[in-house]
Order: sequence, then C-alpha cells, then structure tokens
Amino acid sequence: MSSSQHITALLVRWREGDREALDEMMPLVYKELRRMAHYHMRRQRQDHTLQTSALINEAYLRLVEHKNMRWQNRAHFFAVAAQAMRRILVDHARARGYDKRGGGALKVSFDEAVIGAQERGAELIALDDALKDLAAIDPRKCQVVELRYFGGLSVDETAEVLGVSSVTVMREWRSAKGWLLRAISKREQ
Repeated sequence: MSSSQHITALLVRWREGDREALDEMMPLVYKELRRMAHYHMRRQRQDHTLQTSALINEAYLRLVEHKNMRWQNRAHFFAVAAQAMRRILVDHARARGYDKRGGGALKVSFDEAVIGAQERGAELIALDDALKDLAAIDPRKCQVVELRYFGGLSVDETAEVLGVSSVTVMREWRSAKGWLLRAISKREQ
C-alpha cells in the first residue's frame, strides 16, 4: 500500500471513530503540515508573532474537530489543512487590530500582496474578504486559490484534489487572480 493509500485508509478509520488511526496518521502527515505552515509563515511579516509550530498546532486542533468529515483522500486532508491555516492567519490578523480597509497599512496591488509585501495582516484580510465573495459566485476558483496560495500545492496536486485537469487549474488560477485583483481594487476606492 502506498503512503497516500495508507493515509486515506487511516482517514477513513478515523472518521469511523478509531482514535488510534489519528494518532498513527499524524506522524505520517506532520512533515507535509510543517512544510505548509512554513510556506504560510514565509509570506508573513518578519515580526509576525505567530510561529510555524504554533500554526501547525492550531491547525491540528481544528483538523481534529473534523472527525466526521467524509475524507476523500490524502490530498483532501491537506486541502482542509490549508484552509484551516488560512483561517488561523486571518483570525490572527483580525485579532491584531487590522481593519478590513487597511488599518493604516500602505495600499498595494493584488500582485504585491500575493508575492511578497512585508505588511501582510491587512492584505490578508482584504484577500480573505475577496475570496469569500469569489466563493459565493465561483467556489472552484476560490478552492484553486486556497490550494495554490494558502496550501502551497502545485498545479498537479491542486488538480488531484479538485478532480480536474491541470489545464483547468491553470485557467481557473489565472481567472481567479484577475477577479481578485479587481475585487481588492474596488474595496480600496
């Protein structure tokens, strides 16, 4: 049995109430969760008060709450983990007092916000608000952004999670970035 199949089997056992399956699975997925958390934290401000290990721990606690989730496979688990990490970072930014219109931060374009601006809290909240709007009109585009940007998944991994082709993921990714840029620009006006 491959590692992916083994993790999927453990997810099914966990969903069916086997607590030991979760304990057996966590060491198998920890390295990938750490990579994802590091990917998230690398995009945050240098002086961010949340550390990678704290992000992993918070995500773990949120994932444990999903014990009745109908896990499809390993990729689905990591997609949910990416969403949990996104929520944690947004909640953290909101708690730090950034308001959704910028909190005194410099306004930047979507590309600057996505690719490496130092001040991440206000931009993260603006992106989160725009993603919520996008999810209401096109949930799959929102999922593509969550998986690629917040989950750090490749095009092929995103395609596997969503059950679509890599070409579709690239098309949705380009379209979603354009939509988000326009949505964030409108909010700044």
